[in-house]
Amino acid sequence: MEAGKNNREGLRAHSIDAQAQSISAQQVVKAAHEELLQLMRQRAEIMKRIGTVKQTIAGLANLFGDQVLGDDLLELIDRKPNGRQPGFTKACRRVLMEVRRPLGAREVCVELERYAPAILARHKDPLASVTTVLNRLVDYGEARSLNNDRGRRVWEWISETEPPVDAMPSRRTA
Repeated sequence: MEAGKNNREGLRAHSIDAQAQSISAQQVVKAAHEELLQLMRQRAEIMKRIGTVKQTIAGLANLFGDQVLGDDLLELIDRKPNGRQPGFTKACRRVLMEVRRPLGAREVCVELERYAPAILARHKDPLASVTTVLNRLVDYGEARSLNNDRGRRVWEWISETEPPVDAMPSRRTA
């Protein structure tokens, strides 16, 4: 009889330990979730600031010429010619950053064709590739997806300036 009682008490103690561990695990998960959300908000704010600074530097380079910038700075704003084609994502970033207005995927393709035609030639379906990259830039917090006045989807580089009045944010807005 004593063994049965000890066994039940042991099971009850084990059940209490399991519940305590479950509550503790839930608290850890909740804290990690809150920290992740906070870090993602901080990343979005940092990406906005980076966008503003890159646009400022690109504007100064356009005004005074690339020679006022050092090689390291030119590389940081994706303007240093290095003998090879820039990456597809970098090229899309550059288009959004330099155009400074919301662009549709087709318009981004036109801009890429203008300044880096070899980049598009490497893609079987350039429009799909551009759309994928633009959506990733939204996910990274570097771009914003909007609907223009015709209801078409457009993307713009995020900076700390106010969003345009002629475009409404879509569901994918970062």
